[in-house]
Amino acid sequence: MGQPRSIVILTGAGISAESGIDTFRSAGGLWEQHRVEDVATPEGFARNPNLVLNFYDMRRAALANVAPNPAHEALARLERAFAGELLLVTQNVDDLHERGGSARVLHMHGELKSALCTACEMRSPWHGSMIDRPPCPVCRAPMLRPDVVWFGEMPYEMGRIYRALESCDLFVSIGTSGAVYPAAGFVQEARAAGARCLELNLERSEGSRFFHETRLGPASVLVPEWVEEVLSRAAE
Repeated sequence: MGQPRSIVILTGAGISAESGIDTFRSAGGLWEQHRVEDVATPEGFARNPNLVLNFYDMRRAALANVAPNPAHEALARLERAFAGELLLVTQNVDDLHERGGSARVLHMHGELKSALCTACEMRSPWHGSMIDRPPCPVCRAPMLRPDVVWFGEMPYEMGRIYRALESCDLFVSIGTSGAVYPAAGFVQEARAAGARCLELNLERSEGSRFFHETRLGPASVLVPEWVEEVLSRAAE
């Protein structure tokens, strides 16, 4: 394959797992020892807001104990050196891509370090706790929730993502299960538009059959290797 002109990269929990962040689903449908239905749905928040707010307060605080790994840093290096169009779409709500040096990041599932006001619907950067119902920085109402997309809610900036998929000539999926839609369908969108599709994953995903190539191994090894391939071709 020649040098791509436009790349869309999708990252999932697998790229952050090597930094010590738990993947979204584990055995038994639990997420950090909680049922997903209790902490990652609007219904769970309505039923027990304190449980949900405390859960995300702890996850936000835990970000101080993790650091970007070589996969995050390699993607930032690619962004800086790549002359074409590049969009990094992540399903992750952590800030490891940004801390690794990436700037062109789209958080389709929201961010832990952001608050959404359910009164005025404004988003604000957020680093502290929400359990004590602090006021919204914009309207002052004590109606903040995590700015995280829960099951049953629409991911952010889907129009922008689909436009990028339609125009890219390389789609790369890193550390995703291929089980959660709409992200699981991105490979089919990109392939239908003529893009070459590459999967970098610890094991084959539910969508592996849609990719032209799948490479198996840790993201911290595979991603730097792939980035070096792209940059080496560009230097030829």
